[in-house]
Amino acid sequence: MGELHVNMHVTLDGVIQANGGPTEPDAGFEYAGWETPFGDAESGARIVADVQASDALLLGRTTYDIFRSYWPGRSDEIGQAFDRVPKYVASRGTPTLSWDTSIQITDVGTEVRGLRERHEQIHTWGSADLLQTLLRESLVDQLNLWVYPIVIGQGKKLFPDGTVASRFQQVEPPRSYPGGAMLLRYRLLAGPPETRGVA
Repeated sequence: MGELHVNMHVTLDGVIQANGGPTEPDAGFEYAGWETPFGDAESGARIVADVQASDALLLGRTTYDIFRSYWPGRSDEIGQAFDRVPKYVASRGTPTLSWDTSIQITDVGTEVRGLRERHEQIHTWGSADLLQTLLRESLVDQLNLWVYPIVIGQGKKLFPDGTVASRFQQVEPPRSYPGGAMLLRYRLLAGPPETRGVA
């Protein structure tokens, strides 16, 4: 069976909104593009390698719309990789599937299990609302967090109140990059978090 890897860019206070720059859904958000000052060649190469390791994309509708307005036809390594793989769009509505090899799924719990049978490594980028469903359905295999040394105090959070209680195990030592970002990789473990009372 294949795996589902979730990739997120997050501030120290857990914000994921508009990391790469302003988009229509982020109108009025003061700190759009907060990730970009911390980029460097080394972290960029790591992101490219991760993108190229996947053989399918799974995106929520909002993230898909952002991606399809930017990535199709781009000649860089990420654009070519995204163009090549199937793109599954989780939506119960009627998304515009104008990007080649885009396929809608409406029942995440059932259909993503089937996708894991057909693909070796499915990647999700962004798609915070979809992540909540994936966690509830125990469909996440690995969480890759790009953490940036910034606190902005507002915006959509990676794990808002109501997120299913979960526990993770570190896959490898954290990697820090010259621009200031840090990459953390975790595997989702079965069962709720363990707690200990006061001795």
